[in-house]
Amino acid sequence: MTGNALLVIGDVVTDVVALHGSPVMSGIDTSADIVLRPGGSGANTAAWAASLGAEVRLLAKLGYDSSEWHTTELIKTGVQPHMAVDPHHPTAVVIAMVDKSGERSMLTNRGAGGLISESDWDPSLLDGVARLHLSGYVLFAEAGLGLAARAMADAAAAGVAISVDPASTGPLRDFGVERFTGETARAGLVIPNLDEALLLTGAATARDAAVLLSERYGTAVVKLGADGALAAVDGAVVATADGVSAEVVDSTGAGDAFAAGFLTATLSGADEQAALEAGCRAGAECVAQVGGRPRYGLDLNRLYPIHTD
Repeated sequence: MTGNALLVIGDVVTDVVALHGSPVMSGIDTSADIVLRPGGSGANTAAWAASLGAEVRLLAKLGYDSSEWHTTELIKTGVQPHMAVDPHHPTAVVIAMVDKSGERSMLTNRGAGGLISESDWDPSLLDGVARLHLSGYVLFAEAGLGLAARAMADAAAAGVAISVDPASTGPLRDFGVERFTGETARAGLVIPNLDEALLLTGAATARDAAVLLSERYGTAVVKLGADGALAAVDGAVVATADGVSAEVVDSTGAGDAFAAGFLTATLSGADEQAALEAGCRAGAECVAQVGGRPRYGLDLNRLYPIHTD
């Protein structure tokens, strides 16, 4: 029997964020503010969803070097972590170089995260869960692909809704578009950004991409960054939302925060329009800070305003 919890399967990453005001050039020292933050697309989505009031479980794989720190950070945001620890590999690491516009370039080592597998799965994780959400990064390694297939099969059998975030155009292109859509055919919701949506469909516009993806998955939500987002259901665009104005400090995790806002809203019964708006508010909150996770003690009323008559 399903409940109302969200189960995320994804990555946990140690983010090294370097904010630099001048271009990074080879052979030259560049001044930067450098901070260490917990991150990872799946973990970010889980943390934002928990901070927004959802009951959230996260299945991920950590390394020997920082498992206690990451687990503690997740618990602080309200996530129920289900972590496997690899004794031979470090936790995944991303070095994010963020320029003065907030845009980032990344260097990635997937570490233990790339080794998560079906052996880490327990069907009881689905007890009380209304939605299984998969980060695309899990699918891009053979072991993770086996885990994703098993989890989606068990979720479908249990009547649990399934959603997927394609994660990144680089590994998505290497994995193969047709292979990706085939492996994620059980999902009823896909949440790509614009570049991912265009890659997945070959369409020229966000609206066309959303329509095509909704014909494959049922529902497609295309993230447009500062321009907002749109949703299509069964071949027709049903909702659009403008972006929320924000001073961009760091774009890391903005798409993950959007996904969390959207999913949390739908778990509460919101329609596509309200869910898009919730996602945009969460994304705007994220870009106004350094790192991809919510601050502790986040004022939830800023994201879900309370209206009184």
